[in-house]
Amino acid sequence: TFRRRRQTEIKHGRISMLATMGYITPEFVGKFPGYLSPSAGLKFEDVPNGLAAISKVPAAGWGQMVLYALYCEASSLNFGYFEEAYNKNTPGDYGWKPPLLATDNPELKTKRLNAELANGRLAMMAIIGMF
Repeated sequence: TFRRRRQTEIKHGRISMLATMGYITPEFVGKFPGYLSPSAGLKFEDVPNGLAAISKVPAAGWGQMVLYALYCEASSLNFGYFEEAYNKNTPGDYGWKPPLLATDNPELKTKRLNAELANGRLAMMAIIGMF
């Protein structure tokens, strides 16, 4: 249905916006100090951006990332945490109101949600182009 496709588009857009910022930010701000894996002697600054990082991150690190991704996916399957918001609200609205972005003005809310969709679509294309 349209509702399911819109939810998926919003989710992928949000993930792509985070991924795009995660790809760009270390280039300008720098990386965390310290070790990613002290036992392997691997520092954060030794891990490159993009696909080159796949071979550098230890298997236990990838395991942690996969488990977190599975948890995020299971959360969107509605096993209780977001039940009320999932069934009643518009797609992507889980009842959490960011302090500077939330509004009760329906016209402004529609404008911001449309901007989020447009930015998410742009970020999906941007992260594909960065690889």
